[in-house]
Amino acid sequence: MPTLASPAQAASGSRSTLPPLLWLCLAATWVVWGSTYLAIKYALISFPPFLQMGSRFLFAGMVLAVWMRWRGAAWPSALQWRNALVVGALMLGGGMGGTAHAEVSIGSGLVVAFIAVVPLLIALLNLIWGVKPTRLEATGIALGLVGVLMLTQGSGFQSSPAGLLAISVACICWSMGSVLSQRSLPLAPGAMGFASEMICGGVVLMVLAAVSRESLVWPPEPEAVWAWLYLVVFGSLIAFNAYMVLLAKAPAALAASYTFVNPVIAMLLGVWIANETVTRFEWYAVAVILAGVLLLLFKRPQKG
Repeated sequence: MPTLASPAQAASGSRSTLPPLLWLCLAATWVVWGSTYLAIKYALISFPPFLQMGSRFLFAGMVLAVWMRWRGAAWPSALQWRNALVVGALMLGGGMGGTAHAEVSIGSGLVVAFIAVVPLLIALLNLIWGVKPTRLEATGIALGLVGVLMLTQGSGFQSSPAGLLAISVACICWSMGSVLSQRSLPLAPGAMGFASEMICGGVVLMVLAAVSRESLVWPPEPEAVWAWLYLVVFGSLIAFNAYMVLLAKAPAALAASYTFVNPVIAMLLGVWIANETVTRFEWYAVAVILAGVLLLLFKRPQKG
């Protein structure tokens, strides 16, 4: 599996450095996405989990699809719509829906810290296609997993088994959708493919909201409305599309590296803005997780 060039290689003039587009996508998934988990918490004041996520992705997907059609992009084929439904149901229905459900009872920072298990799951699923991580990547993934296991022993997850179950299901669904979108269920080219996935995932989430009998708190609180708008623009139209670009153009381990950076962003914002409580032990767990990303971003010199 290809990896990101190490700082030493970059300094020596290696041509294996990432193009600017991928650096921008990394910034979006690392920093912007890290802030969206706190926005989910605030949106939950008036928007229940499935309804919040479904309306968010359905609206963003329709806006993006209309924009791409106006620019001349073709509609996805029937097969591509099918693929978008499967991937959207997994990544958005199960992944983001489960994440929002977990945040009902668990702090936003701890929820996103747990998501660091995703690279391990993606690496395991990629073994089906014969894609094996390097030793450094495997060590980084394992280190991240150790940190996640430490998190589950903290007070936040110990006090909410339902939240732990919800985020576990979310990680499994997100990982499966990520791998399938790369390996066997290609979407329509470019942003139209991302739009179709958000539309399909949004529909699945709205169905789940109806089955769960969720209803909007009316009138919604102003902070919940602003949080929802932030999720639509920055979380869906910017960060989610950036992640899909990384899945298509970057190594799997690098695309999943946001799961090591988001916890720090989310936990700091949760403590600073929302007065969430994070114990010293949980901060130690995050430190272990972050050590893993340094190994994921280090590359051995290529032979030949």
